[in-house]
Amino acid sequence: MRILVTGASGYVGGRLVPRLLDAGHEVRCLARNPDKLRDHPWRDRAEVVRGDVLDGSGLAEASAGMDVAYYLVHAMSGGGGFVSQDARGARTFARAAEEAGVGRVVYLGGLAPPGVALSPHMSSRSEVGEILLASSVPAVVLRAAVIIGSGSASFEMLRHLTERLPVMTTPRWVRSRVQPIAVRDVLRLLVESAELPEGINRTFDIGGPEVLTYARMIQRFAEIAGIRRRWILPVPLLSPGLSSLWVGLVTPVPPSIARPLVESLRHDAVTREDDLSDLLDDHDRLRFDEAVRLALRRVDQAHVDTRWSSAAWPTAPSDPLPTDPDWAGGSLYTDERSRVVDASPERLWSVIEGIGGEQGWYSWPLAWAARGWIDLAVGGVGPRRGRRDPARLRTGDSVDFWRVESVVPGRLLRLRAEMRLPGPAWLDLGVERDGGRTVYRQRALFHPRGLFGHLYWAAVTPFHGLVFGSMARNIARRAEREA
Repeated sequence: MRILVTGASGYVGGRLVPRLLDAGHEVRCLARNPDKLRDHPWRDRAEVVRGDVLDGSGLAEASAGMDVAYYLVHAMSGGGGFVSQDARGARTFARAAEEAGVGRVVYLGGLAPPGVALSPHMSSRSEVGEILLASSVPAVVLRAAVIIGSGSASFEMLRHLTERLPVMTTPRWVRSRVQPIAVRDVLRLLVESAELPEGINRTFDIGGPEVLTYARMIQRFAEIAGIRRRWILPVPLLSPGLSSLWVGLVTPVPPSIARPLVESLRHDAVTREDDLSDLLDDHDRLRFDEAVRLALRRVDQAHVDTRWSSAAWPTAPSDPLPTDPDWAGGSLYTDERSRVVDASPERLWSVIEGIGGEQGWYSWPLAWAARGWIDLAVGGVGPRRGRRDPARLRTGDSVDFWRVESVVPGRLLRLRAEMRLPGPAWLDLGVERDGGRTVYRQRALFHPRGLFGHLYWAAVTPFHGLVFGSMARNIARRAEREA
């Protein structure tokens, strides 16, 4: 079949595309910025077109001739107005599918009990499903609870809470009943949903074979990871807002992402039917322990295909790098540094490509940490998103509070800031050959917006010598030491 996938840069979408291709389907991906998919290993097998479900640009062309369309867009960490944005995107997508004559829409939503007051995020996901089901195009809406897989936000939250807190005070939601499901089972069911009999238009609950409390999931994870049993002390009062701040302090998942995860755990999330398994004759599901073991193995082997941070941060600007002075309005601040390095270009590049995450920023650690915690405090992504792979980067990857905007292997790594700033900022790290010499070039760029942007640059400039200067020196020294 010919299949359209939206959200291909996200955690689920980035894993679904290669599975659809392996199943023999022709796949077209809709992306606001196609360059973010450029380095994915399946890129040369899929068609990628530019478009946006919010404003509808490119959607008609992308939907034309499609048999099935997957809608995997959700403002997981959206700020104010995300509910209306989610609804608008779903309506725009549904209308384009109708006009293009798409045969079926498939959507992955969240599992929630009926008859309870849902959080804004869970209500929004339910509303999106209802919008798609109300369309004239038959829709299959899958509803899952906690997804266990390497790189998923739910798994990272569970993993870091368990590993870092031998004793924890926890709110009531750790006693809620949850039916976790392995990401590979979710992906298989998504692929198989494309081939359901015609005319099916309904929701399906999907889950793994076990129902556990979150507290029990923590203890089972500890057993599998080979660490001591955790002490869990329940407390009666800890709101989702406070819980998300606590999760943001302990785990790499920032509070804005943690909050919808916590809110989804306030009520039991257990399947009420298993009709999809009967229709597909597919009752084989991984148990929780095996799903955790597989996820930990992928993390240990640094073989994580996508992460929860794969999707673009919604508050991040999307303007291109300002190479034209007219675009910059005459105000583009730069900090440029270069050093001759007594090492091969290949050795220098390996040091550059390994920046961030556990490796750090080859610079004043306290300054980077402080900037990250300030960003977290004002609602940004914070300092600890880490990396998908410790040694290799591809366009669209997150690196702590930066996003890889461009990678030219062996030559240039361009990072775009996703921290809260009064204007867009970039950091270029490059390798050049000058005769027989290897030269490291580093450039920070900042385009101020408004008076506060200019004041911000003036305030941080005195620290550039410490931060950017030591970064250039330490990257060069690291390459020389490894050589």
